[in-house]
Amino acid sequence: MRFGMFLLAARFPGQSDGEVLSATVEAAVAAERAGFDDVWLAEHHFMSYGICPSAISLAAYVLGRTERIAVGTAVSVLSTAHPVALAEQTALLDQVSGGRFRLGVGRGGPWVDLEVFGSGLARYESGFAESLDLLLAGLTRTRLSAAGPTFAFREVPMVPRPRTRPYPPVVVACTSAATAALAAERRLPMLLGLHIGDDGRRAMVAEYAARSADAPADHVAAAMAYVADTRAEARRTLRAELPRWLRPGLAGYVPVDDRPYRPRDPDEYAELLCRIHPVGTPEDCVQTMAATVERTGIRHLILMVEGAGSPVRTRENIARLGAEVLPRLRTRFRDR
Repeated sequence: MRFGMFLLAARFPGQSDGEVLSATVEAAVAAERAGFDDVWLAEHHFMSYGICPSAISLAAYVLGRTERIAVGTAVSVLSTAHPVALAEQTALLDQVSGGRFRLGVGRGGPWVDLEVFGSGLARYESGFAESLDLLLAGLTRTRLSAAGPTFAFREVPMVPRPRTRPYPPVVVACTSAATAALAAERRLPMLLGLHIGDDGRRAMVAEYAARSADAPADHVAAAMAYVADTRAEARRTLRAELPRWLRPGLAGYVPVDDRPYRPRDPDEYAELLCRIHPVGTPEDCVQTMAATVERTGIRHLILMVEGAGSPVRTRENIARLGAEVLPRLRTRFRDR
């Protein structure tokens, strides 16, 4: 079993950008103290939902502030990043961190980011496979060239080379059967998001296995986690606090074209997260997370801990998860 932390770098009401980013780094450092195995950093552009525009840059800083814990991106968006540049950055962090860096990549969405960065809608709609393959080639080959519909360039040497062989850990964010199939074909683990419950995760794992039965099954699942003295208190806190910062954040998703888009209702979303994720007493959290492992076979959970809407509560949550939840789960699954 592996237990990680998922940080959005969410701006809570009244916070400055500096306060948000400092609190995010301190939460990552607290995760190492609390015994988490890894910490994963989100990437967003032009919105308050999460104010980190470069997960790999923040990961580099967090790697420098920590000694043991692995640090990953959840995710670096391949629709707006150049895959060769991302391969170079991944190899660099793999080397200087002694192998503690993890790269999560995703397709992203049809958002205005595509317009601002000039990558265009086609990179999102049809270019993900090409970008992913070029990224993997950049991590595994000493020399690289390309002649694809999106990327075409003469042969160049790839330096530095990664420390970890055949390449540093790479996971793919999957929200559809098509992306799961793409990950399976390339034998890359899936990263499954907060919006999906155990039944949906189990279906995605089954779809993946059907296409690549012998691929490593070290998938990762994100979950909202919040510990309180009673289940009622935990859910009451999240129902009150989540919508306060989710509402302006969710409204920040702006389509690049004229396709209709209806933001999630933040109150309904908070209710869903409370229902399907480990929210409650330490015992509630242990039982919910153990059930996810048993039902889905996923043995790597990353916990979104910022739901209660303040840095103080986030740090308290991290400490309680580390002291009252994770040790019991490690004992329960020690021999499995």
